[in-house]
Amino acid sequence: MTEFQTQLRERARQALAALQEARLADDDYSVDVHTGELESIARLASEHDLRLPELDSFGSDAA
Repeated sequence: MTEFQTQLRERARQALAALQEARLADDDYSVDVHTGELESIARLASEHDLRLPELDSFGSDAA
């Protein structure tokens, strides 16, 4: 695994944890922010042919 892949996976892990915390706190603004961040990470991973199954629901195919 490259350093890029490692960093992207770590960013995804952190953003997923932050999203969960925001949901538990009923913080709609933070939920939106972290959802956008996860969509961006999913898009970047897709552009580099990196599969992150934990982000499937945030990819461009998600609806």
